[in-house]
Amino acid sequence: MELIPSERFKRTTKYVRAIIILTTIGLIILFVLLLSLLMYAKILGPPPLVVPQSTLYYSADGNVIGETDNGQKRYWVGMDAISPQLIKATVAVEDRQFYTHNGFDIKRIGGAILADIRAMSKVQGASTITQQYARNLFLGHDKTWSRKFNEAFYTIRLEMNYTKKEILEGYLNTIYYGHGAYGAQAASQYYFGKDALDLTLAEASMLAGIPKGPSNYSPLDNLEKAKSRQKVVLLAMKNQSYISEKNITEAQQAPLSLKGEHGTVTHKTAPYFQDAVKQALKSQLHLNDRTIELGGLKVYTTLDESQQDAAEEVVSATIPDSSGIQASIVAMDPSTGEVRALVGGRNYAESPFNRATQAVRQPGSTMKPLLYYAALENGFTPSTTLKSETTTFSFDDGHSSYTPHNYNHQYADGEITMAQAIALSDNIFAVKTHLFLGEKTLVDTAHRFGITAKMAAVPSLALGTSGVRAIEMVNAYSILANGGKKVKPVFIKKVENQKGEVIFAQNKKSEQILDADKAFVMTQMLTGVFDETLNGYTKVTGSTISSQLTRPYAGKSGSTPTDSWMIGYTPKLVAGVWTGFDQGKKIENPAEKSYAKKIWAAYMEKGLQGTPAKSFKETKNVIGVNVNPASGKLATKDCPVSRLTYYVKGTEPVEYCAEHFRGEKPTHLPDEPEQKKTPWYKKVLKPWH
Repeated sequence: MELIPSERFKRTTKYVRAIIILTTIGLIILFVLLLSLLMYAKILGPPPLVVPQSTLYYSADGNVIGETDNGQKRYWVGMDAISPQLIKATVAVEDRQFYTHNGFDIKRIGGAILADIRAMSKVQGASTITQQYARNLFLGHDKTWSRKFNEAFYTIRLEMNYTKKEILEGYLNTIYYGHGAYGAQAASQYYFGKDALDLTLAEASMLAGIPKGPSNYSPLDNLEKAKSRQKVVLLAMKNQSYISEKNITEAQQAPLSLKGEHGTVTHKTAPYFQDAVKQALKSQLHLNDRTIELGGLKVYTTLDESQQDAAEEVVSATIPDSSGIQASIVAMDPSTGEVRALVGGRNYAESPFNRATQAVRQPGSTMKPLLYYAALENGFTPSTTLKSETTTFSFDDGHSSYTPHNYNHQYADGEITMAQAIALSDNIFAVKTHLFLGEKTLVDTAHRFGITAKMAAVPSLALGTSGVRAIEMVNAYSILANGGKKVKPVFIKKVENQKGEVIFAQNKKSEQILDADKAFVMTQMLTGVFDETLNGYTKVTGSTISSQLTRPYAGKSGSTPTDSWMIGYTPKLVAGVWTGFDQGKKIENPAEKSYAKKIWAAYMEKGLQGTPAKSFKETKNVIGVNVNPASGKLATKDCPVSRLTYYVKGTEPVEYCAEHFRGEKPTHLPDEPEQKKTPWYKKVLKPWH
């Protein structure tokens, strides 16, 4: 009988030993698992902090002109851009042991468990700032065991790979403050209309209390509850020795000026321009849509807000609301290609289709300067003469014919100079020049000028029958305006990522692609469009707007049955205007045909107002002489009209005009040669004279 207790003791000892062994093994396994988890977390490294952030667009003046988001207003700022009061208030009320724990507050977790047991429900939270940050970054708010495990794992990874400052910065930039405002900067702007750095103690303590329940503690929705929550925050700050009792009283009594409006961008400036910027981000930087929309980029554009306002105002003032005519404007700095203003239509809300960058329309006679530049390269000069008369051209080895007409079927019925042909927009002269050079020459020249559209090498190409985009035509004129240097339309100066790192900067390179002297000669001929000394069988095409112009301009208008154009420039600004119907309907109303010129003249004058008027600077290898516009010969004192005309040195006329002298041959005229030689170009073009 005495052996029974001994047996029981032995059996009990055996069980205790087993329990101890199993517990030890379990603790070892748990330790190994925890160590493995930590090693795995370390091997994985820092979790990617991909946070949707608003992308901001800036004008050339540094003003915010637009932003993109998915309904979450969030602007990432560094700790030095957040009020110290908000930082202290957040730590005090959300996680007072933040700087000492390793991601988990064990004491707080234990307290929360006891509180929940006593209440038989979940009444107290124990999440640290790091845990909340992990949840905001990577997880939802569903209450499942898998979510809790992932939250713990991401918390470990954050604590192992980021400093406390970096974690707190991330938390303050991702936490939700209600009303679509994510992060301290967006919330500060929404509630108080100021940056997060400028928050007072009263504002900071009010803001820090909102994340616990944005719908309950928003001062805009329930000021009484918000004030009560503010007091909790202030007391927590006092307990951490951040503030004094006096500070609490002052903060509670301080008046609050609530705004309740997202103020970064109140309206979208230049929406067509911004669409073009986004397209440039895709094509030039190869960014995807999500990065562009939510990547927290800062995009510094070339937009000049005053130029943009001028462009929008003149379109609105010129075209009546009842008109179905559409319009586009592109304005560029010819020296850099930077786009200063862009209007892609009359109403973005009704139609976001960008007629400045997307529409392909016939340019009409605005194509002629490119043709005549090619002619200058092939021996033509401003004094080159051809006959302007009704002409039928045969081509395609005689199998086809083409009969172009001048506006209103008006012709000189005699010879005119190239300078006058440009000013009057003579179509016969243009087609003759085009066929002499060879149809392929204009195609190649247009491509040199940056036009990418496919063009049909046919006689009518000289009159702009192949479609182009407005922005490419304006860019082509920029090359003439800057003296023949290659440029491309530039919308973006610089792009920064969410960390403030520059990921793109515009690199300006100067490449001479045209002869500078011939480019100047071409520009000087284009000033004739507004000079009535070049009037001939009809008035110069710019005569209807020349009275509105207060400085030297070069330009060219163009029209087809469905399109109306005006493109022109000064040394510092080039702009092009297109008007027409989207459906390609004919423009029948004479007033509607004049819209493009009126818009262009009003825009250029308004856009350049207050800037000094500058003439086009002649190049070194050109010479200016006074000529009779009708004959292209050197003018005498007896010529009724003369015009200063520029030529590449060595190509200027040497023969004086003898049509207007009175009496005997004047002594200032040189002797005529015994036998005149027929100019080379007239021999080639003899069939069309």
